[in-house]
Amino acid sequence: MDNLLHIGLIREEKTPQDNRVAFTPLQCQWIMGHYPNVSITVQPSPHRCFKDEEYEKAGVRVSDNLSHCKILLGIKEVPKEQLQPGKTYLFFSHTKKMQAQNQAMLQDIIAKKITLIDYECLVHDDGQRILGFGFFAGVVGAHNGLLEYGRRTGLFDFKRVYQCHDFQELITHYFGVKLPPLKIVATGSGRVTAGILEVMGLLGIKYIPPDEFLINDYAYPVYTQLKAGELYLRRSDKTYSREDFHAHPEAYDCKFLPYVTSADVLMNGIYWEKEMERLFNWEDLTKDNFRIQVIADITDDKHGSVPCNLGDATIESPSYGVNRFTREKTEPYDEDAVTMMCVGNLPNELPRDASQFFGDHLMKYVFDDLLRGESDLINRATIVREGELTERYSYMRDYAAGVIPQEP
Repeated sequence: MDNLLHIGLIREEKTPQDNRVAFTPLQCQWIMGHYPNVSITVQPSPHRCFKDEEYEKAGVRVSDNLSHCKILLGIKEVPKEQLQPGKTYLFFSHTKKMQAQNQAMLQDIIAKKITLIDYECLVHDDGQRILGFGFFAGVVGAHNGLLEYGRRTGLFDFKRVYQCHDFQELITHYFGVKLPPLKIVATGSGRVTAGILEVMGLLGIKYIPPDEFLINDYAYPVYTQLKAGELYLRRSDKTYSREDFHAHPEAYDCKFLPYVTSADVLMNGIYWEKEMERLFNWEDLTKDNFRIQVIADITDDKHGSVPCNLGDATIESPSYGVNRFTREKTEPYDEDAVTMMCVGNLPNELPRDASQFFGDHLMKYVFDDLLRGESDLINRATIVREGELTERYSYMRDYAAGVIPQEP
């Protein structure tokens, strides 16, 4: 038996197909060059954005057999029949909120004595998340939101992002694009919203302060940004504290409603928990002054901050309509419907750039801790250790035991 630490990059097998990866071929090459005790094996995949040949050219072993690997890295949830007993897995498990669709997978992880480290739970000491694809979700979501508005109104059209080889090709697609006058409101201030603002800048869409945005119309495309402190105020004293808001979101009122009468497109990048007040309610949708025609719900919480999010669409068909009066799904551009763009894997439209960004952060901030095997960083993100829920995630015991979670 050799003394190498064997790491495997697993093939993504969840449906719909995802083609991102934790490490690019050149990142694997760099790791093995700088960590002589580490060997990486990649499972072959016909769907991955980097071809098997690119890994082989970089000196990375490609093999279906990962039985020799101690640590297995993926991106999306792993189908339970693919889970290998006794391994340490890193992927986005989407279990910490006790999501019903992943309950059986977590039960299998426990039964197979697996250690699960969740990317979403890897945070710096100040609580900021280390890993994510939010920036590219924002880029693709903003592009798709504009594309849907253009198609709904017949005023312009865009190429789909996934038809571009990479982000640079998308940028060249914007050269010379002249958009009609429209008003866009973007919510949030994190990575998703940073991606939205990147597209605003690339297309030359002008920023307008929120108070001016509400009362004026413009002869050119404009946007405004509403950060959490502008969206939510404490009911008791009309102030905002980030720490208090996250601890007691139910004590805050949402101040978004005036914007439904002044914006054509909503690009939603705000963090949301079920105790938080929604941006607007179903009843608001039925009013004559509800102006928003297209909602790009990039954070994509079903029945979340945007009540008319009725669930995921797909990359190939990213939008659907929601009738403002019957609350039922319709064709995307029906006159009485708001056009909803809700896709859970938006970064998959720019997989090469998104994978490189993700792998860079994984190498810089997580990899050394992962090799050591014991650190506060890794412990905070370990949901299951060798088949046992860790103390931090003990609140999930009933969920792990098979109790059916209640829908919010």
